[in-house]
Amino acid sequence: MAVQIYPMNTGLIRLDKGVYITGGRGYGEEVEVPTWAFYITDGKEKILVDTGMSHTEEADLHHPGSYQPEGFTIDARLKELGVHPGEIDTVIFTHLHWDHCANMHLFENARNYVHKKELDFALDPHILYYKSYSSKKIGLTPPFENTPFEILEGECLYNDFITIFPTPGHCPGHQSVAVKTSKGLHVIAGDAVFADENMLPDTHRNLPFTPMGRFVNIFELYHSMEQIIGMADHVLTSHGKKVGDQPVYP
Repeated sequence: MAVQIYPMNTGLIRLDKGVYITGGRGYGEEVEVPTWAFYITDGKEKILVDTGMSHTEEADLHHPGSYQPEGFTIDARLKELGVHPGEIDTVIFTHLHWDHCANMHLFENARNYVHKKELDFALDPHILYYKSYSSKKIGLTPPFENTPFEILEGECLYNDFITIFPTPGHCPGHQSVAVKTSKGLHVIAGDAVFADENMLPDTHRNLPFTPMGRFVNIFELYHSMEQIIGMADHVLTSHGKKVGDQPVYP
């Protein structure tokens, strides 16, 4: 069986376009974006990249107006593909923000991969990121608490068709996933390339693409985007609507 990637929309987030997506343009324009997780299989291994966002009550706490429609939880999405959470061999987390690691407890048989810098920061985040990581310091329960992880510190050749590589900037330990397919290299970018608009030139700043507005280090973010866009035949963003143009890639 050829390698296949299935995008799964786990909910909808409402946010300010200028603040989060186009950084400098579109301030005050509220938009609704999907939240993708990805199921990858070669017919043998069953792999997830991220586990998606949380239920409506918590989503609305993070971004008012955000919601998870019925049937959009990660287990419901996998059920549509004929996959049970207990069958998942591996979960690769691009990062540990609330909308990328909800319901991770469902995957009790999986190995969980995360970057060391991301886990360290997530367990003790800066005050500006308490909400992003559902910190106990504001009375929330982070879904990754007490989770056993396989810790990565650099590029990792996971198998003969998946490479995990650091793409910091959006957060300290962000990583992306390169997947070799029959139609070239697909990169699951996570929030390193946030949405469709980030792939377009930033004509205001004369840039070849548009860095997003939410980051801990803009220079690292730019380098990560440059690396992903330069290497990928197809970029799969975490919050871009065009990801849903195909039910399966390639």
